[in-house]
Amino acid sequence: MTTLGGMDRIQRFADVVVRAGVNVQPGQGVILRTDTAHLEIARAVVEAAYAAGAAWVEPLWTDGPMRRSAVTHSSLEQLTATRGWALQRVREWSEEGIAAITLLGDPNPHVLDGTDPAKAASNRTGETRAMREATMGRLRWTAVGAPNPGWAEQVFGEPDTERLWEAVATAMRLDAEDPAAAWQERAATLAGRASTLDALELTSIRYQGPGTDLTVGLIPGCIWTGGGMIDAAGVPYLPNIPTEEVFTSPDRLTAEGTLRVTKPLVLNGQLVLGLRLVLSGGRIVEVSADSGADAVRAQLDSDPGARFLGEVSLVDRDSRIARAGIVFHNTLFDENAGCHVAWGSSFPFAVPDGLAKSPAERETLGLNSSTLHTDVVIGGDGITVTGTGPKGVTEIIRDEQWVL
Repeated sequence: MTTLGGMDRIQRFADVVVRAGVNVQPGQGVILRTDTAHLEIARAVVEAAYAAGAAWVEPLWTDGPMRRSAVTHSSLEQLTATRGWALQRVREWSEEGIAAITLLGDPNPHVLDGTDPAKAASNRTGETRAMREATMGRLRWTAVGAPNPGWAEQVFGEPDTERLWEAVATAMRLDAEDPAAAWQERAATLAGRASTLDALELTSIRYQGPGTDLTVGLIPGCIWTGGGMIDAAGVPYLPNIPTEEVFTSPDRLTAEGTLRVTKPLVLNGQLVLGLRLVLSGGRIVEVSADSGADAVRAQLDSDPGARFLGEVSLVDRDSRIARAGIVFHNTLFDENAGCHVAWGSSFPFAVPDGLAKSPAERETLGLNSSTLHTDVVIGGDGITVTGTGPKGVTEIIRDEQWVL
């Protein structure tokens, strides 16, 4: 059993998730969304949450083969129906101010191969929207990658979980003397970058690189976020671990150009490779890929807001994930290896007082509404990012190196 600093590696993982991720407070409730493939890690996270003083921890299990059964035998209407009891549960979670942890790491990206793309891309729209609104408001949340044999096989071609653990431990700073403190330090650096971008009052940013030339307009007064966040009660937390980005939400109607996705994308149980998109008037109008294009089109057609961007993000080559030099086949990790954008839902906190505004007010400002939020990496060798604002054109990233 591998130890780091006197603690079992899984214990250190759980400690970072609970202390630096959601920052569980005494008496707080916790939900843990996790695949059955993560049982051992889930147990450690539950133990760490109770040790931190959680009043209760509720695991919510997912499982690929069970999902395939639902997609195979249920109608699209059944798969998308909103259940009243589930909405009430989310409302109570929000009122109580619980902490929400999600363990990621797809154990089988091909589990839905051969199923109806529309059904595979489906979600319970009302429930998903309610949970997204809760996590953007009162809930502290974090998403973390959990190693498993299936994920390791995607990365290395064999189920070498030990090798994957080594890469994940490096990316998550588990090798630091105090990983939670190390993340607090990194979060401060990213927050400083976000403040610098805010001061520039940028009106648009432009990504340029091999196969990519994309200009995206920004909402006046938009707020850049980097590192951690602070909830309504003043408690700090990290929504993602690892995180190496600064990001904001753009004006949904302003993206123009082309982009080439530089990392594989696992989407609804299917692997997407070589994805290329064309955007006009903010909308994704053309989709092509070496494989998996139908899965992308199905998701984009599943929601009225899916074809518009909800995030633009900046990541440089100094991120630990980028320096690892491997493709993690996991969006949480790969998006932090390079600049990325996301189609789907915007972040209401990307505009002043956005959390207090109604959905209609957010839309008027330019934010996008969707039940989806899918990140795709466009960064890599040769990527350059510039911003335009009152001071003219400012170079932010040159050849994947932060220069601002």
